[in-house]
Amino acid sequence: MNTILNNIKLLRSYSKLYLTICFIILSVTTTYSNNNKIDLSGKWAFQLDSTDVGISQKWYAHQLNENILLPGTTDDACKGIPNLLLPELSKPQILHLTRKNSYVGAAWYSKDVNVPTNWKKKKITLKLERVIWETTVWVDGSLIQGKQESLTTPHYFDLSESLTPGKHTIVIRIDNRKKHDISVKDMAHSYTNETQIMWNGVIGEISCTAEDKTNISEIQVFPNVKEKLLNLKIGINHPKLSLAKGTVEITVKSTTHCHKIKKIRIPFKLNADDSSLEIMYPMGNNFLLWNESHPDLYELSASISGKGFKSIAKTTFGMRTLSTKDGNIQMNAENIFLRGTLECCIFPLKGYPPMDKAGWQKVFGTARNWGLNHLRFHSWCPPEAAFEVADEMGFYLQIELPLWSLTVNQDKATNAFLYAEADRIIKEYGNHPSFCFWSIGNELQPDFGFLNSFVDKLKAKDSRHLYTNTSYTFEKGHGEWPEKNDDFFITQKTKKGWVRGQGVFETEAPSFNKDYNASVDGMTVPLITHEIGQYAVYPNIKEIEKYTGVLDPLNFKAIKADLIKKGLIDKANDYLMASGKLAVLLYKEEIERALKTKGLSGFQLLGLQDFPGQGTALVGLVDAFWDSKGLIAPEEFRSFCSPVVPLAYFDKPTFKNNETFSPSLEVANYSANTLESAKVLWEILDQSGKILKSGEFESKSIPTGMNTYVGKIECPLNFIHKAQQLTFKTSIENTKFYNQWKIWVYPSEIDIKLGNVFYTRSYDEAKRALDEGKNVLYNPDWRKLKGIQGKFLPVFWSPVHFPKQAATMGMLCNPEHPALEYFPTEMHTDWQWWDLLINSRTIVLDSIPTVSPIIEMIDNFVNNRRLATLFEAKVEKGKLIYSTIDLQENIENRPQAKQLLYSIVQYMNSVDFDPKYNILFSQLSFLEADRSIEDKANPVDIY
Repeated sequence: MNTILNNIKLLRSYSKLYLTICFIILSVTTTYSNNNKIDLSGKWAFQLDSTDVGISQKWYAHQLNENILLPGTTDDACKGIPNLLLPELSKPQILHLTRKNSYVGAAWYSKDVNVPTNWKKKKITLKLERVIWETTVWVDGSLIQGKQESLTTPHYFDLSESLTPGKHTIVIRIDNRKKHDISVKDMAHSYTNETQIMWNGVIGEISCTAEDKTNISEIQVFPNVKEKLLNLKIGINHPKLSLAKGTVEITVKSTTHCHKIKKIRIPFKLNADDSSLEIMYPMGNNFLLWNESHPDLYELSASISGKGFKSIAKTTFGMRTLSTKDGNIQMNAENIFLRGTLECCIFPLKGYPPMDKAGWQKVFGTARNWGLNHLRFHSWCPPEAAFEVADEMGFYLQIELPLWSLTVNQDKATNAFLYAEADRIIKEYGNHPSFCFWSIGNELQPDFGFLNSFVDKLKAKDSRHLYTNTSYTFEKGHGEWPEKNDDFFITQKTKKGWVRGQGVFETEAPSFNKDYNASVDGMTVPLITHEIGQYAVYPNIKEIEKYTGVLDPLNFKAIKADLIKKGLIDKANDYLMASGKLAVLLYKEEIERALKTKGLSGFQLLGLQDFPGQGTALVGLVDAFWDSKGLIAPEEFRSFCSPVVPLAYFDKPTFKNNETFSPSLEVANYSANTLESAKVLWEILDQSGKILKSGEFESKSIPTGMNTYVGKIECPLNFIHKAQQLTFKTSIENTKFYNQWKIWVYPSEIDIKLGNVFYTRSYDEAKRALDEGKNVLYNPDWRKLKGIQGKFLPVFWSPVHFPKQAATMGMLCNPEHPALEYFPTEMHTDWQWWDLLINSRTIVLDSIPTVSPIIEMIDNFVNNRRLATLFEAKVEKGKLIYSTIDLQENIENRPQAKQLLYSIVQYMNSVDFDPKYNILFSQLSFLEADRSIEDKANPVDIY
């Protein structure tokens, strides 16, 4: 190797041709990686075996008929059954993305390998990184004992007795059919077609490695920060019935700083039955701690040597102490707050996770850019590359076994698989400091005796992580309070109340002084809120062009075709933006309520990213590719989702100008440091950005790991003389930390003069007035109208997965419409609309397509109906505005309703009131057909 490198230095001065030859020589030389590893990536012979004849016909003993590239999958190679489905709003197309080529069954892979002469009498290991589900291996037609079935860790085979020096043929049979009952309807993300796909192939490293027969099999590093040392467990393979004697050498160095730590050498002796060494390694006094702010890493190198053997192994680790205290999660004795989202193995180009660091840098880099510090891997465990990037970026990871089951402990073979899988995860990934939290699975049922026992066994094996039995459960008697051995607890609702807004935002008037303190009172372990959000956003039709890989977005294409058919395609982007901005404000309030709750240690969004399965659940602010949808800038999202967040407490979003705006302020600080002499500033701005009022508080220290009260503002609103949308903003001087909220102020004294407007709630009166040529504001009792339940919240998760919901996706209007001139609004639902939408009925206008909505509701993407709550038309001899929003009842205590009525009446009395389209009054009769019952749901049930 030294000779080659010297030659390379000489060749640098030669022509481009010689330089090219140099690289060729180098690549050939490094194929064996210092002659101890053979890279098996590249072309393999291949054949599908859907009828399982390969064993009986001895395919392992002859050449296969096709070729395929590995790493890769049958989907990558366009092998399997081609998709013939067309884009339609029906199942299965609307359920998830569609595989262009689908295959589930056995497939055979064959490759010749030349084994070097110096591999004689070596231990040779075949590594297959990330396989679904079962692998069997033959060498030169002879079966290698032992099948492998891990869904989370590499498959390893000992080929020592088969790969003698010379040419050999390795044959691998991969069967991606389900081997164990791990999932409800195959939805666990380790094995599913909902997000990733049930691919067949190998997607990571494929190699053969040679070692001495006595070698290091694993290194487990248990940092002990308090005692300033490492407890090391070094696994040793050595021939049985023999004595292994030699020296172990340990070296630790920082990978992030020029910080060297001494090398130690220790003699060792292993008897025939011994398989590991336990060593205490002193770290000294100057080591660096790992956390999200300072992800300092170390590399540990261990080598053993003795007569006839030498082995070297390396691992990285971080010095950290993960613990709990007083209901808080602590990292290195400081409280942390988890700002998390779910990762559900959503990678729509390939249908499987990236195996390189670059792919995971996109994931974690985006998450960090949006203010997050935590990812929960829902019912799966990511590959090595994900842990490496998380270590380097300071992310706190929760992994789960491949389990989302309602039949826990009902099959012994599945139990054995799960126990073995847990052991494999510890061995492969246990040293990573980012591997902080471990849940047995998602929403598990029914046997909590089994789950408690499982957690106890894991705790006994590996103390480096915090454990919970399940990421929530619907099992009666569980799920609303921690299990006896939970280190932390994940739930959406405790026995004392909700801990996520989805349960209260629709039924409680909007208020910004709420938290979940009452729901977590008395809880002794840290609580993390389960899958908060799930607010559906209308599909981005432009996203279709991104799907250039193995998955076809037939769901998106079907929605696009339906919009074109119904003449609504021009509204697609407005639907996306209006529904998405509603989701943003709901996520904001979800996150702030979590931050305001004492005894709550974090949240897990569902999700920052879209979920393209389970009925097309597009709940993200970024799409399935981790690209922003343009609904909010990441830096603005960080204003309420970051290590430091200013928080405001006030009781409502809408005010009269004879009231006082009285917010209390505090700062949540979970950064690395106390904010010394922090000065909190505040401003009230109008829609143009002009500062109307401002002030500041005295400087104070804001310690880390808690919320600190800043003070209260008393701001009379009598300086507002017309209806306005204002922004209340607070910031910390000379920092990047700020937060802001919209409020709406209306005149307390407002004179509604009907003038030429005939207001009625009577169908018959409206008809007579229109026949007489009057301007009619018809405002029937919404409770007696046929239509869809008026809703503030959008679709929960998916209208396909959960069809029995009043599935609208928010309000859409044109703020420039003259009917809204005196009612300040943006084009989407905001908090001032809550009372108006709750007290309304959404009506379907498909039968009168010429009607022009002033305020429309966005239908779910399955139905794509024309919906409205306020529209105008010329009717008979008169002109009509039809409002299903209640503009009469208790209006003096509903300032937003009174202001909307005022704005509508002003418009109807102006020359601008000139609806474009004519309809017959009889065309409205269908809206009056049901005067007694409330419509509970109206979406198409196709799940």
